[in-house]
Amino acid sequence: MTHTKRWLIPPPLTHEANENLAAFPLILRQILFNRGYATDAEARAFLKAEPAADTDPFLMSGMQAAVDRIQQALANSEPVAIYGDYDVDGVTATALLVETLHSLGGKVREYIPNRFDEGYGLNTDALDSLKAGGVRLVITVDCGIRSPAEAAHARAIGLDLIITDHHEPAGDLPQALAVINPKQAGDAYPEKYLAGVGIAYKMAQALFSLQPSSSSLDSFLDLVALGTVADLAPLTGENRVLVRGGLRQLRLARRQGVFALANVAGITLSKVTAVNIGFGLGPRLNASGRMESALASFKVLTTTDVFEAGQLAQQLDVQNRERQRLTRDIQENAELMALAEESNPLILFAVSPDFNPGVVGLAAARLTETHYRPAVVGHYDGQNTRCSCRSIPEFHITKALDECADLLVRHGGHAAAAGFTVPNERLGALQARLKSIAGRELAGLQLRPTLVADAEVQLTHLKQELLRQLDTLEPTGYGNPEPVFVARNVRVVNARTVGSDARHLKMTVSDGKAQLDAIGFRFGHLLPDLPARVDLMFTFETNEYNGRTSLQLNLKDVKPAGAPD
Repeated sequence: MTHTKRWLIPPPLTHEANENLAAFPLILRQILFNRGYATDAEARAFLKAEPAADTDPFLMSGMQAAVDRIQQALANSEPVAIYGDYDVDGVTATALLVETLHSLGGKVREYIPNRFDEGYGLNTDALDSLKAGGVRLVITVDCGIRSPAEAAHARAIGLDLIITDHHEPAGDLPQALAVINPKQAGDAYPEKYLAGVGIAYKMAQALFSLQPSSSSLDSFLDLVALGTVADLAPLTGENRVLVRGGLRQLRLARRQGVFALANVAGITLSKVTAVNIGFGLGPRLNASGRMESALASFKVLTTTDVFEAGQLAQQLDVQNRERQRLTRDIQENAELMALAEESNPLILFAVSPDFNPGVVGLAAARLTETHYRPAVVGHYDGQNTRCSCRSIPEFHITKALDECADLLVRHGGHAAAAGFTVPNERLGALQARLKSIAGRELAGLQLRPTLVADAEVQLTHLKQELLRQLDTLEPTGYGNPEPVFVARNVRVVNARTVGSDARHLKMTVSDGKAQLDAIGFRFGHLLPDLPARVDLMFTFETNEYNGRTSLQLNLKDVKPAGAPD
């Protein structure tokens, strides 16, 4: 059994931190210290999810100008369009602002571009269509910060444009009536990592502070939780506050469509967690935009009709299963293409006219996870190639694309994920340049994934009481990871594969004093070489199956007992 991952376990608490955090149980104390909370006051503020700074929405540059223009539109019954994106963040942000303006008596409609016909972000044809349809004001959510040409077009045709976005600005900002993005230079808002739906919520908060509404701000927090978690915004700072409040709203099951979607996903909405969003609700809400049109996801979030909610939830579930099948097929083909020229490239690159552009990003993510290399997977037609990229901590993919801007039609993203469009005749030059940049940045590095645990534990520590302590850390996810533990030299009592294609590993393990079940998703291939004694890295959870509840380890990695970390 070979082991290629690096395990990292933080040092134990300092004597000072141990004393400062003495009011907390020992394992929770270590986790809080690992998260950067070394005093009693800091730890309590974190656990209570209290904002650490002023969250007045008017601290955001452009907010006052934007709200003034929206109030003018409301007063004059001007038609307004909310222009979103087709992922969960964009769709939830669109729904939030549409519902906000409706509650204020506005004439408002949604516009979500079709991924396959229009691509990502603002486009001039859509702006022309909205203007022809009588729209006077367009508000973007989760897009627009890298659309200066489109903003200039809106101005030229007499369309007022407000841009709200959370992506990294690049170059000159679009010349819109207002640009709201806390990442823009000089912006005073303290929380820089709100998702697009979080910024939409701040706009709703600003509007509600100035005039009465038929809705409460809290009623929108379920949308904020869905979009923030699905977009992998860090669950720290204000995001932690918003998502915790959003989970409370989700548990009330006030949205018919979300209730129906949870049912088809096998999620008990009254107990929903951020993990359920990330692995259950989020993928289904993303599926419509990847496979066809994101309008179905918008409708499932906003419908009040029970029958329609059920139909839409079933549709999204079917599309999600088809998306999973396509992702596996594209991953397999992309892997063959990326490794055809060299066996161990520093960056994986695969494009094909047969790849569904809606799922190339998911295939790229799988390649990055499998090979621990940046991956670019794309679809091309007669003129352009559109690609999605996923990366590793050692390689900032958007900065790499910035170095290729002269070859690209458009690009944007984050350190770990990005997208771009390139004319087909420049594709070869782009691939060569990205390989060169990867060579400069990654050559000589020992590239293998690092898995970080919070503490070593004995199986006897793993009881219901610990789970209750861990619940105080919720919501967990990106930026505030679910606590991970290591158990050493445990005996494999029994092991078998489960699931379709025997993809998962089910074990019972013992340290001589306690015995627990463990599940390793996508670890089924380890069974033939599994040693009698192993070291395990895992999260600790409750497993509910066929009406029975038990404690189990959810495996993150397995290695022979005593093998180097």
